[in-house]
Amino acid sequence: MAGPSYRRLPVLATALLALVVAQTAGAEDYGEFIQVETEEDLLDLLSAQELQDDDYETLRELLQDGMDLNSASRDELYSLPNLTYADVDAILDYRREAGRIHHPADLVAAGVLEERKLLAIAPFLVVVEEKPAAWATHGRVRYLGTYVAGDERVPAMALAARVSSLRHLEAGLVGVLTRQRLGDVRYDPNRGALSAEPPGVQFHLPKFYLQWQDRRWHLLAGTYRIGFGQRLTFDNTTLSLPNGIRLDDTLYTNQDLSRSCRESEAEQGVSPCAGDARYQYQSPDYRWTDRLRGMAVGLKKLELGSGWLQAYGFASYQTRSIYQYEIYDAAACADPTNDSDPDCAAPWVYKRRDDLLEPTTRFSYQTLPDMFNELLGGGNVSYFFDRRSHLGVTGYGADIRWLVQGMTLDFQEWSRLPYGGAFGALGVDGAWGRGAMDLAAEVARSFDGQPGGGGMAALLRSTFTVGKHEFEGVLRYYDTDFANPYARPVSAPDEYDGLRARDESGLRMRYTGKVGDWQLRGLLDFWGVLSDQQARLRLWTRVDYELSSWLLPGLWFEAQDRDLASSGRHNCFEVPVETSEGEPVPCSGEKYQLGVQLRLLPLRRLALTVKYQHRFLDDGRSNYDDKMRQDSSLWLVMNWWATDSLRLRVRLRYLNEALDAGDYLEQSLWAYLEGLWKLDRTLRVKLRYEIYAWLDDRTSTRERNPNPAHWLRLELEARF
Repeated sequence: MAGPSYRRLPVLATALLALVVAQTAGAEDYGEFIQVETEEDLLDLLSAQELQDDDYETLRELLQDGMDLNSASRDELYSLPNLTYADVDAILDYRREAGRIHHPADLVAAGVLEERKLLAIAPFLVVVEEKPAAWATHGRVRYLGTYVAGDERVPAMALAARVSSLRHLEAGLVGVLTRQRLGDVRYDPNRGALSAEPPGVQFHLPKFYLQWQDRRWHLLAGTYRIGFGQRLTFDNTTLSLPNGIRLDDTLYTNQDLSRSCRESEAEQGVSPCAGDARYQYQSPDYRWTDRLRGMAVGLKKLELGSGWLQAYGFASYQTRSIYQYEIYDAAACADPTNDSDPDCAAPWVYKRRDDLLEPTTRFSYQTLPDMFNELLGGGNVSYFFDRRSHLGVTGYGADIRWLVQGMTLDFQEWSRLPYGGAFGALGVDGAWGRGAMDLAAEVARSFDGQPGGGGMAALLRSTFTVGKHEFEGVLRYYDTDFANPYARPVSAPDEYDGLRARDESGLRMRYTGKVGDWQLRGLLDFWGVLSDQQARLRLWTRVDYELSSWLLPGLWFEAQDRDLASSGRHNCFEVPVETSEGEPVPCSGEKYQLGVQLRLLPLRRLALTVKYQHRFLDDGRSNYDDKMRQDSSLWLVMNWWATDSLRLRVRLRYLNEALDAGDYLEQSLWAYLEGLWKLDRTLRVKLRYEIYAWLDDRTSTRERNPNPAHWLRLELEARF
């Protein structure tokens, strides 16, 4: 039935937000008390669904970049896990009064931070000398390698290095050896389609940079990230409150095997992936995200009046890859939204042979490398009245230059990038803070060559801190035509034509607080989909209780409904696989999830954790018309600090999706043993053996090879 107009949701919710803000508090909360040492620790939290994707990305890059307590801004410190604005302001006050934080432990001695919080953020911190010698040189070199038993090719590996000298100069690069990446993609005039060289061992240098940074200036050439305000106009960092330039040398580790054969029959009549090859898997490559590549210049602080001015300019000419189904031939298709027109489908990509006329196969589910160049430029100017209050303007523009000649390529309507040519956005943001309250807002207008021509977006964010109780409230409105691929504000996880911050209006409230030995967290997100006026809801809450110094039980619950006006088991909440073209399948079902955790600390150096999670969700298949599908998972984790230099970790997970159907979804057992050894601050060695066994009765599992899969991961890091 027809519901209220959700385009008016921000207006209707303003009064509610004002009341909430007046009596509650706010903090950057990641859903639980975060205590990690490595990227794999974060991956474990993500796979256990204890971290959201956005939170994982933020924490991962904070862990990799490191943060200097003596130079970090208020917003940067606020992005560290487990810290409230009260903690951050106390750190800044101590830094100002003491002149410098000589050692992080000083914060505990001065009563600024609890010891537990300092130990939790310690892996994210770097200690920088106060006045290093002009020619002092420091750096780190990191090697990563992954091997899966039975894989006869050279293992996937990567090498990353950073070097700093002359006090303000830093350089870095990342090299990656890949085995599954397609070769050169070209237009094939004989077939009126595309062709590509088959995958092979290749070396890439995807990340490199040279930067100079002092208290006033920041200059960088190479690969970088940059963002401002509430992330509504421009942001390609992972921070919740970005402001300025950050270098980019990020690599991602895959935890899933990759299918060995991804080809279809095409002209040969028989698929090369038939028979045993269909379910043959191999170790994955390390992967990276193409962000910006070019130059960025920032004037960080110019004293002006009672405050200061900042100004940034940036330009990028980034070569990008794209999933093969995200493109179409604009010369053959007038409207990419017309899915019934076969000319609007993605062009086939044939496997190129020495004899160009020889019958061949075509590739499927591949990323096409180096398909287009994105020319982008933008800037930001902001005036800061103090460290908590500012007013700024941000804008950017971008255009696409396709590298394949002979075919007029463009993006499908569900791709992240808008089709139709150039695009960009212009926005104004501001913030004000006094006492326990912080208010921030941003309004932006996007521009593009699509029929709508762009749209409006607005966000209002408020935080308030009282004692040990914190709250955050966010009102948001993103027009259906707001197609800004560089917007990364608070938004729901669903997408409209490839973008999250689009076709949405909503209110999100977060709470975290401590009452005695009880740690309480909660989230309520209510939003409407503008195009079809669907109301959606996500409710999440977690309670942890410090029963004693060695026993910490926890309980959490989550409920999600993708259409409050529609109920019944005929709906789906998610689908295991998208359409063959990669276009998402719309779902409007429900999901309920309950988890319980028991953390034991029987000895000072030993920690044991047991977690169980059960979920109910709408599946959409005919055998679930009158009931919800049930999934369960059980986790057992042991951390043992054998010495100050050696940590051993054992982790075991049992997963069973669709408890009543052993031949439908995954049933698996995953376990690993990891050793991490450190030699002071100069050397770190991490070796991990893991086994992954699929136990269900699906055809894909019975014929899967390898099963079980035996992994060996090695990480070496040297500092000098």
